[in-house]
Amino acid sequence: MAQTLTDIKHLLAGHGLHPKKRFGQNFLHDGNHMRRIMEAADLQEGGLVLEVGPGTGALTERLLEAGASVVAVEIDRDMEPILLDRLSSFGDRFKLHIGDVLESKHVLNPAVVELMGGRPFKMIANLPYNIASPLLVNLAVDHPGMSSAVVMIQREVADRIGASPGGKDYGQLSVILQAMCEIDRVGTLSPECFWPRPKVASAVLRLVRRDTPLTDDPAALSSLVQKLFQKRRKQLGAILGRDRAFPEGIGADVRPESLSVEQFVQLARWSG
Repeated sequence: MAQTLTDIKHLLAGHGLHPKKRFGQNFLHDGNHMRRIMEAADLQEGGLVLEVGPGTGALTERLLEAGASVVAVEIDRDMEPILLDRLSSFGDRFKLHIGDVLESKHVLNPAVVELMGGRPFKMIANLPYNIASPLLVNLAVDHPGMSSAVVMIQREVADRIGASPGGKDYGQLSVILQAMCEIDRVGTLSPECFWPRPKVASAVLRLVRRDTPLTDDPAALSSLVQKLFQKRRKQLGAILGRDRAFPEGIGADVRPESLSVEQFVQLARWSG
């Protein structure tokens, strides 16, 4: 049975809990948006889902009822009894890890990797601001088993991921994720969809791994992009040297912020 806002409040109150700002806890309670997320995820019976930050399990229940297996990763240990009480009836299809999903900024927690058992998976998650970017990049670059992700993130982060060349939001995050995935925006969520209400709007993005990524060396691409965007308004010649012959179609007077993803990939191959 779908959890309402009243249900979520009662579950927390029954365990003497309240939302914790340090964990970025804003609980999604809008049933219509949960249905849209489920539709965007296009789950298959028996498929594996990685859910980060299940909270009280409102979305987790829908995933399990749809026939998916779920590896849920929850950093707040106080949520463990709520999740186990509500979801243990699903047996082996529900696995819970209490802790951080990332071991470090660039490495997924080995315990989470082990729980997924090498199976292909999709990620569906309501991601706090501080973890969204490093987690998405890590999964896109280092975990080819992730076929797609449907994520709720701050609209500011969504704007950066989907940004086009020349805009203020275009940067390293845009280039790396667009090189690895096709990205589209499923919708925008107002603060009223969450409890407590965040101060900013959120968006739902769908990232689908490209059959053939635009780069076969994302580490080299990431290194170059980081270097160039540190001086995004300078010309390439001033950053990389004017005495070099740049790849065809890329002039020494071009600024990094105006390069397309494909041109960044071309430059990374050339500089390597």
